[in-house]
Amino acid sequence: MAKNNVTVNKANKIKASFGSILFDTFNHIFLGLVAIICLYPLLYVLWASLSDPLSLMKHTGILWAPLQPPTLWGYRLTMQNKNILVGYKNTIFLVVVGTFLNVFFTAMAGYVLSRKTYLWRNLIMALITFTMFFGGGMIPTFLLVKGIGLYDSRWALIIPGIVSTYNLIITRTAMAALPDSLEESAKLDGAGDFTIFLRIALPLTKANIAVITLYYAVGHWNAWFNALLYLKSSSKWPLQMILRQILIINDTSTMSDVNASANQDADMMFMARELVQYAVIIVSTLPILAVYPFIQKYFVKGVMIGSIKG
Repeated sequence: MAKNNVTVNKANKIKASFGSILFDTFNHIFLGLVAIICLYPLLYVLWASLSDPLSLMKHTGILWAPLQPPTLWGYRLTMQNKNILVGYKNTIFLVVVGTFLNVFFTAMAGYVLSRKTYLWRNLIMALITFTMFFGGGMIPTFLLVKGIGLYDSRWALIIPGIVSTYNLIITRTAMAALPDSLEESAKLDGAGDFTIFLRIALPLTKANIAVITLYYAVGHWNAWFNALLYLKSSSKWPLQMILRQILIINDTSTMSDVNASANQDADMMFMARELVQYAVIIVSTLPILAVYPFIQKYFVKGVMIGSIKG
């Protein structure tokens, strides 16, 4: 009888291991294909930006590597565009200043609304959440921004959306999970609410703070529609507005090499613009991609803390 049980157990283990291997193999193949599908468009743009323009115009189908002979002409033309540098300066201002203010006010509001001793926290949170589903719309928001004197100011891209309701909910939930004993002990030692917020709440929720920092930074980096609405002066445009100008309106008027090519050969001008469009996409995307790996380790942990507990 014991031998039969051992034989059955071995058979079950073999079945389980075979099923696990088959499942893992399928997962690896499936997720590998998903990764290729997600990664290939970016690689295509990268290879195209480094390709010979004449070969690129003739090429059709999948692009696996830069077309010979590879060139950096598109990047040279991109860097000659003075608007690119202006756009970078404006975008860096929005990302640094805007993200700092976003994270600070979101964390502070999340801390206050997570305290059980705060009398109106549920009512205020309900009113804030209401704005997540119902808003005045684009025209009333534009009139409000213009009415308070923010029109054609870079602050119009920061102040109206200084706190995201979604990020506030995540932060509030994460801070509500902090033990009450920590706050009580700090108050017994003479710490005030602001000291508790800065020295206890923020350090203990750094994973959550890293996540909302990434959300806000990526949002500011990719923002262009609000700039289109609220900014009249091109000297205040962020990088994505310059990118839109080049890609959609096909404006390369500030690039001297392109203008020289236009005087010589219309086909050369067209090829130059094609390269510039691909190069600008890489130039505007690479910085935010370089930052992500440093925050990735906090990403899943921060989202899970802010979504499960509370």
